[in-house]
Amino acid sequence: MPTMTKDIHSMEDLFVHQLQSIYYAEKEIHKAMPKMASKTSDASLRAAVEEHLKETDTQIKRLEQVFKTMGKPPQAVPCATIDGLIKEAGDVVNHLKDKHLLDAALIAADQAVEHYEITCYGTLIAWARQLGRQPVVDLLEQTIREEKAMDKKLTAMAESKINRLAA
Repeated sequence: MPTMTKDIHSMEDLFVHQLQSIYYAEKEIHKAMPKMASKTSDASLRAAVEEHLKETDTQIKRLEQVFKTMGKPPQAVPCATIDGLIKEAGDVVNHLKDKHLLDAALIAADQAVEHYEITCYGTLIAWARQLGRQPVVDLLEQTIREEKAMDKKLTAMAESKINRLAA
């Protein structure tokens, strides 16, 4: 969870803060994905990352719609977790020379990000329900379905081919 600020006094404040954090995360992920796609040697992995880049565009727009629904301007607050996951992925990518190991490491890094996003969206959905914001729940549920589908796709790719080649 992102660093808390002293401006959080209610569940609504907490929800907005987490929303701002995942908004930041999605934007940072969007910046990092093209580099990830360019590093992979596997065409199907590259295609999956490029597909997810397009989904991320939609997810960012969907978050902006959530802000609008709540009467708040879209605003990002830094998220140390996503910054750390992206930095760690970059460190691994810059140190691996074997293309198959690199592909396996890229899947692992991408799944770490997916799992973080799934956690954040799950929390936001639960809080939006508690706050009685069903239109927000509906929007966020679209995104969590996409994140879970990408995670499944990456697992299938890793288990069917990528990990075997890396071993």
